[in-house]
Amino acid sequence: MAKAIHTMIRVLDERRTVDFYRNAFGLTIADRYPFDGFTLVYLRNPEADFEIELTINHGRAEPYTHGDGYGHLAVVVGDVEAEHRRFMGLGLNPNPVKEFHRDGALMAKFFFVQDPDGYKIEVLQKHGRYR
Repeated sequence: MAKAIHTMIRVLDERRTVDFYRNAFGLTIADRYPFDGFTLVYLRNPEADFEIELTINHGRAEPYTHGDGYGHLAVVVGDVEAEHRRFMGLGLNPNPVKEFHRDGALMAKFFFVQDPDGYKIEVLQKHGRYR
């Protein structure tokens, strides 16, 4: 059986991106591997083994485009309202908290935030299928 272990995103400013993911989600550098022309940085937290792999291409100056295929990364939290307030206090500019209902019941309570490179992250309340 396959196990998801990481997702990779290309970023311009390593420090700014690492700071964002540390402040927003408690992710810290698990490993950092410099190569000729690029650096790989793996971020994770104690909650899960799943990592975000940052690829920093040396000498890149212009922002990456995400095209029309990229959607978002999703994380779950115990209290989405508290996290939203915390994000606001950190100046991370989260979108408003929203709720989806299906068949008269709450399906999802969430907000979106963007990292420094414009990647969207959905922050979901632990509930139902979102655990």
